Formats: sequence, C-alpha cells, structure tokens
Amino acid sequence: MRLPRCCTLDSIATVDPPPDEAAIFALERPQPALWHLYLIRILLSLPAIFITLPLLYFRYHTLRYRFDSEGIHMKVGILFRREVNVTYARIQDIHLSSGIIQRWLGLADVQIQTASGTSGAELTIEGFKEYEAIRDFLYAKMRSTREKTTHAPPPLPSAAGDESVALLLAIRDELRQTRELLQTRSGKTSTDEPHV
Repeated sequence: MRLPRCCTLDSIATVDPPPDEAAIFALERPQPALWHLYLIRILLSLPAIFITLPLLYFRYHTLRYRFDSEGIHMKVGILFRREVNVTYARIQDIHLSSGIIQRWLGLADVQIQTASGTSGAELTIEGFKEYEAIRDFLYAKMRSTREKTTHAPPPLPSAAGDESVALLLAIRDELRQTRELLQTRSGKTSTDEPHV
C-alpha cells in the first residue's frame, strides 16, 4: 500500500509522550534565568531604574506557583499580595509568547485565558524553561476535565432534594384531605367538581 506524498513515513512526526505530572507538580519557583531577564529589563529602563529594580526584585523572590490535581495557583508580592487560582475546567485557551531576550535565555510565558471577560490572560506562568511541557500538561488536563463533564451521568438528587420532594408530597396529601373534608361538610361528592 502506498501512502500519499503528504503522509510518507519520513514526514510523520513522532508523538511526544504525555508530560510527566510529577515533574510539573514539582515546579514551584521560577528559574534564575527569570532574574537575568528582569536584570536586562532593568538595565534597559535606565530612567526608571530606581522604580523597576525593587519591583522586579521582589516579584522574582516572591513569585510562587503550585500545580495540583484541581488547577494552578500563583502567589506574588509582599505589600500588595496577588493570588490567582485557575481550575483546569475554567481554562479556555493557552498561549506561548517569548521575546528575543526570553528566547535567548530559553524562557517563554505561558498565558492562560479563561472566560472571565478580560482581553488579557488571567494567569501568566513565567520563568520556566519547561514551558512546552507545561503547555502540553495544561492542554491534557483541560481536555480530560471537559471529557469528564460531557460524559458524566446526571447528578442524583441530594438529600436536601429528597427532603423537599417529601415535603411537597406531604403538602399535596394535606390539601387533598382538606378538600375532601370541605366537600363532605358541604354535602358535595368528589364527582360533582372536577379533580385538580
């Protein structure tokens, strides 16, 4: 059997193995290359060096990420602490972006967008050289979360739902008894009036 020209064995790419979850879960602090990137940005902003130096210094030293089975968590800041938690189910799209200096240092930003209505990324993961593995991991988690929600059986009624159904049935029975009692007192039978 002959394969079409576009699908020869030479042109078929090998499928990468799925990213190692344990390696992604172990990522917490950005790599020192991020501090080098910040230093270059500080040097390029000569007029504002006294403002950008402390901001980027504290950003680098307080930036923490945590990947777990539910989602991604980011914390940054000392005086003004920012915490962002994004579950895998909320992820709509993932982008990689890198400038010239980032590519030279082997870094890229993983930008995660959600349906929050903002035009920018909800969360930006920066400072890791494993950015492609992080992107693939997030895509795999996003897809598996969506598959679970589309193939999940309908939820069973909760205990509170059972109690409310039982309460409504009791109210119905009380109303029937009250109607029958009123009908017997007024001398009418149940066949005289339509049953509601």
